[in-house]
Amino acid sequence: MPIVDVELVCESEAEFRAISAEALANALGVVLGSQSGNTWVRLRYLSSACYAENLVAGSQAELPVFVTVLLAHPPVESALVEQVAALTKAVANGVGRSSELVHVQYSPAAAGRQAFGGELVQ
Repeated sequence: MPIVDVELVCESEAEFRAISAEALANALGVVLGSQSGNTWVRLRYLSSACYAENLVAGSQAELPVFVTVLLAHPPVESALVEQVAALTKAVANGVGRSSELVHVQYSPAAAGRQAFGGELVQ
């Protein structure tokens, strides 16, 4: 049931449209060990005009990728470290950015909080 939101800061919509949500979903499904159709990716565009870093001119900022991961039961300790590294690499490769620009955040465990079609994830 992994749901992965990928928000890509881009100079233009054309740059954003060149990214394949399907390819990202396939790569992230492998990283997360999901069966076919069980990893969902929502790819979002954020104009560079709507992104800023404190005390950095917009033209000097390297444009980041923000990733939010929702899992029924997120891994812990060393397994989390390994998964973060693999997710970061997969997203970086999928969007053509360096790993240093990919920032991953995990949402709290979805078990008991997320439902699909009226069925609560356990």
